Amino acid sequence: MLKREPIKNSRQVKVTFVIPHSAEQARVSVVGDFNNWDPGATPLVKRANNTRSASVTLDAGQRYRFRYYSADDQWFNDEAADTYESSEHGSENCVLLT
Repeated sequence: MLKREPIKNSRQVKVTFVIPHSAEQARVSVVGDFNNWDPGATPLVKRANNTRSASVTLDAGQRYRFRYYSADDQWFNDEAADTYESSEHGSENCVLLT
């Protein structure tokens, strides 16, 4: 799930990435254009409601590619992405429109 919240008096949007928590899954991060695809930059934190989430502040009116990455080397997409596009690695990236 993707939550977007405009930040008052700015041209930015707070985007929160939310996925279900799975005890079997190792640490998960959201990686994308906004953090140079760095798996250590934006880890998802376990919440009391049995989800994991992380928030980033992004420029409004932009397009960002992203995916989720788990510590056990698994990549996966968000079914709530605005659209998808092929990546240079033969997979598909999520696209977020702010």
